[in-house]
Amino acid sequence: MNVIGINGSPRKQWNTATLVAKALEGAAAQGATTELVHLYDLDFKGCISCFACKTRGGKSYGKCVLRDDLAPVLEKIAAADALVIGSPIYFGTVTGETRSFLERLLFQYLTYTVPYGTLLSKQIKTGFIYTMNVPEKLSREYGYEQIFNTNERYAQLLLGPAESLCAFDTCQVDDYSKVMIESFDPIHKAKRRTEALPLECQRAFELGRRLAGAESVAA
Repeated sequence: MNVIGINGSPRKQWNTATLVAKALEGAAAQGATTELVHLYDLDFKGCISCFACKTRGGKSYGKCVLRDDLAPVLEKIAAADALVIGSPIYFGTVTGETRSFLERLLFQYLTYTVPYGTLLSKQIKTGFIYTMNVPEKLSREYGYEQIFNTNERYAQLLLGPAESLCAFDTCQVDDYSKVMIESFDPIHKAKRRTEALPLECQRAFELGRRLAGAESVAA
């Protein structure tokens, strides 16, 4: 069992990265080998709509033709058994790097058949982890759930079973007095990081265990 973790946050030691790492710990506890990839370390771009992955008889049919820093990561994912994708929510959606990654990962497998299908010859379990500074109630009012459901739907269609973990009302910085963020109560945020983050870490750990275990994630 091999599990790949994708950190779609520009920060390597904050909420998203911490939860992705915990999910990989959970997978490792089940005996899986794991690897963590930081997208912001890579030089790559999103899908360029060249359709090389869709050209009949082409050398890159079913595989992204772009050769950049993301190419070997996509090859590792194709050989993996499970995938953890983490991203903070910026302006109501995942980070730009995460979006570009998802385009490259998913489009290569999509078939424009009726109904749509996948060229992936195996199933890869996928766990999405999202972190955001808004409370859960506000995230629903903003329509974030639709974004999460859409990503799950495409992962289920093209990769395999998928589920999502959301961490709401997260703490953004160590010291709120040093930055202009008057919209949030620093005392409340510090309490959330102390009390809620350990619980989210446990949830992420259990997600990793499910991805690496015999039990199926949500389908």
